[in-house]
Parts: sequence; structure tokens; C-alpha cells
Amino acid sequence: MRGIFKRGRCRRYQSALFREFVAQLVAHDKKFLIIGNKNALHYQEIFKLIKENKVWVGARPFSGGMWFVADYTGKYEKIINGVKLINVPAIWLTNMDNAKRHERLPLYKRYTPEEYPTYDNYNAIEVSKKNEIPCDYDGFIGVPDAFLDKYNPDQFELIGIPFGDLGKAIGVTRNYRGRTDIAITKNGRSRCPYSRIIIKRKP
Repeated sequence: MRGIFKRGRCRRYQSALFREFVAQLVAHDKKFLIIGNKNALHYQEIFKLIKENKVWVGARPFSGGMWFVADYTGKYEKIINGVKLINVPAIWLTNMDNAKRHERLPLYKRYTPEEYPTYDNYNAIEVSKKNEIPCDYDGFIGVPDAFLDKYNPDQFELIGIPFGDLGKAIGVTRNYRGRTDIAITKNGRSRCPYSRIIIKRKP
């Protein structure tokens, strides 16, 4: 996929335009396949659509990014045929169905409190790898954003995003830093896991 990305002067303005664009597509019942920044998953309006199964992540794996022609310096670059490419943390978003969306994620691990500790300020367990979701745990589970490329709405339920205003909406309380972000204590040390989504297995 080739394209041209330029750094915007106002990311907040860009995110507002993206939210409005997706909202118009959904409101007019249009089929679409678009590219968005991975952070868009945390926009309240976008996550609501994903939770309601009106929008989902495309078939491309979530990990890594996408390479685009760019006129600025990026953290990850490469040159192909004399053209500079920048790796951008982007994903496909769509409302067009695909077979991958209905594949069941194989679950093989068993729950133990030692391997899957509970968050300090929210009743959910921490699962740092999407392929290690326990097969016998029926409560709330915190997983990385990358889980969304394995998300099957027949197998899992999306509960929410556990930070900020979205965290308050699902009952996350203030952590050791005084913020509404999930925190976990291991070996006597508290930390905030990076970018989690709360899910629940369906019966």
C-alpha cells in the first residue's frame, strides 16, 4: 500500500476529522475499508462501534505497522528503489465481513492466581499475551490491543477500555498515581500495563 503521510500540526483536529468521517460512513450505511491510526481504537466513538460490532479490525495482523511513502523522518525507515518509506502504527478498519473474524482463538492455558494476577483497582485479571487467555476463567480479562485481530464476537464480549473516561464508565477507580488507569502490583512494585482492553469469554 502506497500513500503519503505528513505530520499534522494538530493531532486533536485530525482525530476529530477521523471520528466525524467514520460516523458519516456508519450513519449512511456505507461499506468501507479505511486506514486509521492504532490509537483510533481508544476513541470513545470508535470503540463504541467496535463493541457494537458495527466496525472491526481488518484481516491484516495487528502487530507491526504499515509502510508509506513519507517526506519526514520516522523512527523506522527503509529505502526501496530509491524511495523512502516510513513505518506508521496504522490498521485497517472496516464493516465488511471476512472469514478471519469468525475463527475461534484456541485457548489452552488454565487459570492460576499466580500467573494471572488481578488489577489493583479493577476486578479483572492481567493477560499480557493474546494467545494466553485462560480457557477456564469466566470473569473480566485485560488483554493487549493486538487481541482485536483475533476478536471473534461469537467467542468473546468486549467490555471496555480501562483508562480515562472510558475507564470510569466501567468502574475503574484511581490507581497509585491518582489516575483512572488500571494498575497491577507484582513483586512489591506497582505499574500500569500499556494499552489494555477488557474482555470476557462467552459461554
